[in-house]
Amino acid sequence: MHQVTLVPGDGIGPEVTRAAREVVLAPGAKIEFEEVLAGQRAERDLGTPLPAAVFDSIARTKLALKGPTQTPFGGDYRIHIERKDARGKLEKRTYPSITIALRKELGLFVNVRPIKNYPGVSSRFDKVDLLIFRENSEDLYMGMERMIDEGTAEAIKIISLRASERVTRFALDYMRKLGRRKLTIGHKANVMKMTDGLFLKTAQDTAKQYREIEVNQRVVDALCMELVMKPEEFDSLLLPNLYGDIVSDLAAGLVGGLGLAPGANIGPDCAMFEAVHGTAPDIAGKDIANPMAMILSAVMLLRHVGEAGAADRIEAALAAVLREKRHVTPDLGGDAGTRRMSEAIVEKLARP
Repeated sequence: MHQVTLVPGDGIGPEVTRAAREVVLAPGAKIEFEEVLAGQRAERDLGTPLPAAVFDSIARTKLALKGPTQTPFGGDYRIHIERKDARGKLEKRTYPSITIALRKELGLFVNVRPIKNYPGVSSRFDKVDLLIFRENSEDLYMGMERMIDEGTAEAIKIISLRASERVTRFALDYMRKLGRRKLTIGHKANVMKMTDGLFLKTAQDTAKQYREIEVNQRVVDALCMELVMKPEEFDSLLLPNLYGDIVSDLAAGLVGGLGLAPGANIGPDCAMFEAVHGTAPDIAGKDIANPMAMILSAVMLLRHVGEAGAADRIEAALAAVLREKRHVTPDLGGDAGTRRMSEAIVEKLARP
C-alpha cells in the first residue's frame, strides 16, 4: 500500500483534489491518503500557511498530491520556514510561495509537464504530444531580490553546472524509459552568455552520453514562436526554471488550457504531484471547476509508484467521458459540475 500526503489547498483546490481522490480509489489502486492543511485555511487555523505537519507527513510518505495554494502578487509576502538541518540545528528560511518552499525544502529539482491533445477537447492544434522538463531549484526563482534604491529593484539569476547536469540527466533517462527520441533545449544564451550559456553547454555535454536521443537547441523566444506555429514537430523540451514556467503554460494553451495540464515535481527522495492551474477563487465552491488537471496529476503519481494498470484505466475512462461531453464542466463544453464529472469517470471505471 502506498501512503500519499494529500494537500487540498485553497480556492477550488478542495473540490478538485476530492474529485481526484475519488477517481484514484475507484479502480482499486493501492493508495491511502493522509490529508494535511496548507494555505489560507492553515494560516487562519494554525497560524502558518505551511505547517510542520506537511513536512512531517511527506517525510513519511515520500509522495504528495497537492491542490493549488494562493500566493499574493507583489509586496513583501514571504513564507517563513523553521526546520532542523542534518545536524539537528534549527534553521529559518523564507520563500516567496508555498509551492517554491516545498520544492526547495524537499529537493524537488525537476518539474515534469506532459502536454497533449485529449479527445473531445477543442483546441487550435492536434497531434500535440509534448513532454516539458523544467529545472526547479535555481534561476531567478531563488527569490534573491533587493531594492537598490527607491526606484530600482534587483534580482539575481543563479545557474549552476551541478543543477543543469542533474536535470538534463533526469530528462534524458525519463525520455529513454518512454522511448522518446528528440530533446530541444530552450535558452537565451545569445544574451545571458554566462548563465544560460552554462545551462546550454552543460545540457549539450551531458546529452552526448545518450546517443540514441537527438538533441537540438532553440533561443527561447524563437521556441515560443515555433510552438504556436508547428507544435507537432516537438517531442520533449528542457528549460531553466523561469523559461520552463512560461513555456509550459504557453504549451498548455495549445491543447485547451491549464485545466488540462498536470504536473510532477520530483526529487531524489520524494515526489509531489499537482495541477498547474491556480486557485480560481472566483469559482471556488460553485461546483464548476474542471478536475481534469488534478486527476491527470494523480495519474502521473500512479505511474510513478508502479500502478500503471490503474493509471491506464483512469485515462481511458476520462477519455470516454470527454468524448461523450454529457458530463463535463463548462470550460470543456458541457454543463456538469465538478462532482458530476468525477462521478461519471468513476461510473466508467466500475464497468467491466
